[in-house]
Amino acid sequence: MNTSELKSRTKAFSISIIGLVEQLPATIACRVVANQIIRAGTSVGANYRAVCRSRSDREFIAKMEIVLEEADETLFWLELIHDKGWISKPIIDELWTEGNELTSIFVASLKTVKAKLHK
Repeated sequence: MNTSELKSRTKAFSISIIGLVEQLPATIACRVVANQIIRAGTSVGANYRAVCRSRSDREFIAKMEIVLEEADETLFWLELIHDKGWISKPIIDELWTEGNELTSIFVASLKTVKAKLHK
């Protein structure tokens, strides 16, 4: 997968997270979780763009680790939303699948660059 495709994919993920948040019930607890997931979920795409501007392998690693952390946090909030039953399972499953796939891509990219540095 090339950089342009991954930029599009992470942006689409951000938009999907926003859509999910717009469907959450209007309760105090949901607002707190909504703030958390929207920050984490949209920062995946925003921070991936920063990764694409990395000037060195070390900078790439540092920035990609932030992307990975935000993606993992987003998965946590999706689990919480699912466990509370606030959103239907098919919607959560679709976002969960995409979040997991993106996380796998980020992990693989990090492993590749780290291996290159240790040669």
